Amino acid sequence: MPIENLARSDVVTAATDESIHELAAAMQDEEIGSVVITDGDTPVGIATDRDLTMQVLAERADPDEVSAEDVMSDDLQTIEHGAGFYEATELMSEHGIRRLPVTNTDGDLSGIITADDLNELLADEHQELARVIRSQRPPY
Repeated sequence: MPIENLARSDVVTAATDESIHELAAAMQDEEIGSVVITDGDTPVGIATDRDLTMQVLAERADPDEVSAEDVMSDDLQTIEHGAGFYEATELMSEHGIRRLPVTNTDGDLSGIITADDLNELLADEHQELARVIRSQRPPY
């Protein structure tokens, strides 16, 4: 199944110069743990609630002096919208990440897929398989 069928299209984004106060407020308002940092329509990084904790609070940085660009992970891994489920899981595993921004063929952001999304899909598939097995199981 292509990632474009699984990914969420309502991605919360911010520019590189966005304040971390704005990032934290967006995460709180949207009840999410990350914001994709973009340059125009192109994803260039991702900032997570953990990034804010580790790079601002733990480092005792002045929050008024820190921007999205300062805390974002800039070795961003993305996946093209036509890629498959297994490619997404492989990328996440290989890079130790839980979130993959999804891009179109031009490299512009079109969605995001998370490890939670993939686990939910697997759980749904297991439930469907269990239903099939129960329906074909002989009575004891």
